[in-house]
Amino acid sequence: MAYWLLKTEPDAFSLADLQAAENGTTVWDGVRNYQARNFIRDGMQVGDKVFIYHSSCKVPAIVGIGEVTRGPYADPTQFDASSDYYDPKATPESPRWFSVDVQYRQSFQQPITLKAIKADPAIAELALKKSGRLSVMPVSEQEWQYLCGLAKP
Repeated sequence: MAYWLLKTEPDAFSLADLQAAENGTTVWDGVRNYQARNFIRDGMQVGDKVFIYHSSCKVPAIVGIGEVTRGPYADPTQFDASSDYYDPKATPESPRWFSVDVQYRQSFQQPITLKAIKADPAIAELALKKSGRLSVMPVSEQEWQYLCGLAKP
C-alpha cells in the first residue's frame, strides 16, 4: 500500500462532494500535469490511501482521507470534445492521461492547514512543501502517520 495527497479546489469538487457521491466514490480525473499523471499511471493501486487537500481556497488544508478503489485507467475526459480536459492528441489506443477511482473514508475533525504544514519541521521532506503546485504527490508512510496524528481523525 502507498500513500498520496490529491489536491482539489473545494468550489469545484470538495471532500463533501466525494462523500455525497454515489457509494462515496468518484473518478479522479482532469489531471493534466505529466509528473502527476505518472504518479497515477505508474504508482497508484487499489487500496492506496489518499489525503484529500483543499487548495485555492481561503484556508488550504488536508481535510480528510479517501482510498483508491479502481487502479489507473484512461481518463475519459481526454476523449470528450465538450470537456475542459479534452486532449485532441489522445486516442483510446494511446491515451495520454489517466484516472483512478477514489472512495471517501473520513473527514478530519481538525483539518491540517498549509500554514501548519509549512511551519512543522517534523515533515520537512513532505512533497507538498517542495512541489506545492502538483495535484498528485506521494506521501511517505511516516509522513502519513504523523499527519493523521495531527488531524485527530
